[in-house]
Amino acid sequence: MKTFLITGVSSGLGRAFAQGALDAGHTVVGTVRRQADLAPFEALAPGRAHARPLDVTDDEAVSSVVKEVESTVGPIDVLIANAGYGLEGTFEETPLSEVRAQFATNVFGAAATIQAVLPGMRERRRGHILAVTSMGGLMAVPGMSAYCGSKFALEGLLESLGKEVAAFGVHVTAIEPGSFRTDWAGRSMTRSARSISDYDALFGPIREARLKASGNQLGNPEKAAAAVLRILDVPEPPAHLVLGSDALRLIAAGRQAVDADIREWETLSRTTDFPDGHQIGAN
Repeated sequence: MKTFLITGVSSGLGRAFAQGALDAGHTVVGTVRRQADLAPFEALAPGRAHARPLDVTDDEAVSSVVKEVESTVGPIDVLIANAGYGLEGTFEETPLSEVRAQFATNVFGAAATIQAVLPGMRERRRGHILAVTSMGGLMAVPGMSAYCGSKFALEGLLESLGKEVAAFGVHVTAIEPGSFRTDWAGRSMTRSARSISDYDALFGPIREARLKASGNQLGNPEKAAAAVLRILDVPEPPAHLVLGSDALRLIAAGRQAVDADIREWETLSRTTDFPDGHQIGAN
């Protein structure tokens, strides 16, 4: 059995991941923002469910919690950096303070948690780091510019990290969910105020459709948890785990659009080289 640290277990996918791990017999330390959520989480599996209050944007608190968990509960075998939230709004209408707050939680909160568990995993030569990005980390949609930007940033961090720590027996996986039946698009979503009528035709229907779909999304959180647990025991877990058929479809379309641009403008791209320059990756 393994010891998990999962951030953001009060609800949504974080709660589903925690419940799935507990049902499988693992020990789970889950972080919550509110004191009121501590006891209900620990009641899920007394003795194996441990709750800790944590704001992942507080770097020192993150480090302290990880050290305390490893000294009292045990070495952390699996980290799922799940804490995060959605920020909806066109980029021009979104205050920079809201963009910074989005990155503080979705990127730097995950980064702080990952850095805190890395020394122990590296020294033990084992461990699995997973972080919840989004299908919006591999493709982008209008009206979610700050959110997609934060998830693209986390994707890059994870991909590079995975190559840095592979030799130490530490695996890194980006979890890229599509739309799941959680409160993410409802009460958990932060929505920037509308102020520019030029965006009404584009963004009005998008916001209306997202609100209408909340509670009726395609994805099943319990099945997402089962999929994540499935990859923990394979010798070579994936660097990317896409969850949901909608995510598969939209990510594929986004990547095809990038590939099309690369092919169409390949000749122009090659004109920027020095003829005698060093080719990266060449011997």
